[in-house]
Amino acid sequence: MAWRSPPERPHPLARAGKVDRLAGFLDTAWNKGWLPPPPSDPEELIRRAAKGFSPADETGGRSAEDVADFRLRLTTLMEAISSEAQLNAVGQIFAYGLLTRAIRNRFALGKIWRETSQVLDTRLPPPIIVLGQMRSGTTRIHRLLAADPALSATRFCDSWHPVPAKPDIRPLRGGFDLFMARQLDPWIDMIHPSGAARVDEELGWLAAALNHATYEAQWRIPSYSRFSEQRDAAPIYREFARIFRTNAAHRGNAAKPRVLKVPQFSEDLPALLQQFPDARIVASHRSSADTFRSSVSLVANQMVIQSDHVELGWIEQEWQRKIALRQKRTAEALAKFNGPLATIDFDRLGSDWQAEMEAVYADLGLELTPEARHAMRREMQASRDGAHQAHADQMSAFENNREG
Repeated sequence: MAWRSPPERPHPLARAGKVDRLAGFLDTAWNKGWLPPPPSDPEELIRRAAKGFSPADETGGRSAEDVADFRLRLTTLMEAISSEAQLNAVGQIFAYGLLTRAIRNRFALGKIWRETSQVLDTRLPPPIIVLGQMRSGTTRIHRLLAADPALSATRFCDSWHPVPAKPDIRPLRGGFDLFMARQLDPWIDMIHPSGAARVDEELGWLAAALNHATYEAQWRIPSYSRFSEQRDAAPIYREFARIFRTNAAHRGNAAKPRVLKVPQFSEDLPALLQQFPDARIVASHRSSADTFRSSVSLVANQMVIQSDHVELGWIEQEWQRKIALRQKRTAEALAKFNGPLATIDFDRLGSDWQAEMEAVYADLGLELTPEARHAMRREMQASRDGAHQAHADQMSAFENNREG
């Protein structure tokens, strides 16, 4: 899809007029009784989302601990949404859609694992984990590695629609998701360029288990963030591993090492390594100040669509805390890691990506073939004039406006 320049984004909390029009329509529809408002009770949400499934599908392939963890997370998250998030009508619809999708996918996956449990025995070679803060260059590293035909990666549509099906219409569903997102957020591709069948992070697999990463970037839910940060992440990553094996079996690429990337990994690395102890790691480093500014821009862009009470100062304070937490946890985890480890500097990657990738392959003990080099050059050429290049200019304009 050719990128078209979006309208000016004069402030981090700017939003498209379509958001206000949609919110106004929804409020009117609810007030006049044309449409019922979304339910706020977890049990009612489960009842609706699990319609057509057996109660046994909730437990398929899962331990009692994992089943209980999801239910507790759902209750705690919905309490935080009700008491803290101050969502507008668009946000309420988004929350309803995201949570019912997570529940329905959970039952659908459980049905697969109950009926074809052998998929959970799919053998996987050690994955390559791209580790780094949000906005630290991990997407570029991820897509360069994923360009190597000897490796595999996850599609956007598979991340957010993890239930396999034949025929596979997930690219169509993912394309519709992105179309709707672009209608309400004309700047989304500047911040994180995506395509339905394009390589993307496995954030959707974490969201499916109600990890906080997806939700705290959209809603002001500090109590849920703290609850999830302090809770054992093992059930999250057991579900992640089950989805990964299912995806690899369905896609027929289980024999190729998968390149995995979600910034949340920097917070949860021990739990991830518990599932994949032989993993290789590529750690990205970028100036904390640059990471902070870019993260705030992303979170503000997401939150302002779903709430009329977004405070930029609160976002800045919260993401300073998040960055510090992830730095601390990453350092602690890497200090205990004895496997193959490569590091990439954001600025060096920008100035000489080929030299950086050669060093990465050498550190990981991988062969950088001519085919991989050619594919990486094509990836860099395709992204050179992409929408994301404008995000740095956008943030500079924010700084200039603030100083002015």
